[in-house]
Amino acid sequence: MAKYTETIDLYSDDGKLLKSGVTLDRISPLVNPATGKIIDLTKRTISVNLGGIQDALKVGKLGKGKIKGRELDLPIMENKDAIVAKIKEMIQVTEGDDTEILEFNGGKLLLVQVPTKRLVNASTYDAAITSVAAATTFSIVDQFNVDAFNASTVKAACWGSYPHTQDMEGALVTSILTIPQNNEGIGYALRNIPVNHTVMMTGRNALQGAALASTLETAGIFEMGSAVGPFERAQLLAYAYQGLNANNMVYDLVKANGQTGTVGTVVQSLVERAIEDKVIAPGKKGGYFQFYDTKDPMLWNAYAAAGTMAATIVNCGAGRFAQAVSATLLYFNDLLEHETGLPSTDYGRVMGTAVGFSFFSHSIYGGGGPGIFNGNHVVTRHANGVAIPCVVAAAALDAGTQMFSPESTSKLFADTYGKIDVFNKPIDQIANGA
Repeated sequence: MAKYTETIDLYSDDGKLLKSGVTLDRISPLVNPATGKIIDLTKRTISVNLGGIQDALKVGKLGKGKIKGRELDLPIMENKDAIVAKIKEMIQVTEGDDTEILEFNGGKLLLVQVPTKRLVNASTYDAAITSVAAATTFSIVDQFNVDAFNASTVKAACWGSYPHTQDMEGALVTSILTIPQNNEGIGYALRNIPVNHTVMMTGRNALQGAALASTLETAGIFEMGSAVGPFERAQLLAYAYQGLNANNMVYDLVKANGQTGTVGTVVQSLVERAIEDKVIAPGKKGGYFQFYDTKDPMLWNAYAAAGTMAATIVNCGAGRFAQAVSATLLYFNDLLEHETGLPSTDYGRVMGTAVGFSFFSHSIYGGGGPGIFNGNHVVTRHANGVAIPCVVAAAALDAGTQMFSPESTSKLFADTYGKIDVFNKPIDQIANGA
């Protein structure tokens, strides 16, 4: 990748300086070790709801339904240690490799980190979930001498309705990543993580959640070939300023407008900051209208992305509602274009995304709240990594107005992945990694 001389300062979610003079390449997902760890663990880590498997088998709850007569009353939690040991023995490739099993909630929840070798020697990340689901199934069958007629019931609790469905619907062995067949194009895997999952992994912290979403989105942009050559700098700048609170810009904008501000006043604050930092300057006049010019459209785009995030936090934070995020994405950028005569975030693609997003999330269609969308969704995929982080921030600030709350869809991810530092405090970890 290109080497950059320009630097940024990285600030925490509470506005404290973490690292100054960081060259742009040091935050790249191809370079930063903390980002590398996030991506690695996202692919390698599988959640096993061991307590849930015991409860589901007891009442015959398999896949998405119940099958009467297929109940199995197995003391799984009483035999937890033996089952965990069997899973680890089967999953690891060599003794002492990077296989690891973390236990939460008294062992009811497991996080299984599959050894790197299994993924290196596979064509896709499927190798993680399939090996863990198979090992969990066999461990339970073996521990309790389950006969040939009931082993399929254990398998259904672990694997869900697969292979009757394309994915593992209703499975109690789960991954942050969905199956490759559900990715709507090349390189979309890391962008196919629901907003609510990210909200819960970061403990409803708006800036940390936005940072995690931004990191995964940016890694996805790199994976799909949209950050090559001159586009690399554009992507890294947007990621730095919007996702990692570079130069404390998002924090400063929110602080200046948090008490009495509106979406419109955030536009004013951003334009003032851009003029002050000499990113834009007054250009020609057209009647009463003052046009602005920029010699660095990529840096201007990053400022606009940071402004979009700040406007989202100010507006959705004031109302404690996530639903306003699509309108904020649209009208902050519409106002910004009218104020400056310059292109808005992602050169208009955020506005385009917001129009469809409003319709699909809560208009006359109203299929679901913002929290169940992701960067792979047909409605929200178009903006290059700068829309979904705002949706995460909005959902983190929501006070229960969504039909599908993060707690109802994604609590498991708070109780497991949310206990790992790179997932729950990404800003700090990436700054250290830089």
